[in-house]
Amino acid sequence: MDRAKHIKLADEAITRAERLAARAESAAINEQPVAKIWAVASGAWSDIARTHAAIAGVLPQTED
Repeated sequence: MDRAKHIKLADEAITRAERLAARAESAAINEQPVAKIWAVASGAWSDIARTHAAIAGVLPQTED
């Protein structure tokens, strides 16, 4: 997998994490147990995004 692919996957993962975090925030008022589930899922996708970004950071620049 090249640098561009890792950057793309990191971007997709952080977008997913943002959506899940928004769900957690919305659920936090009335649905405490559900909010925790959304928050954990958001954290997992954030970890995935960080991992892909770190890998991309050490790979050589991708030629377009």
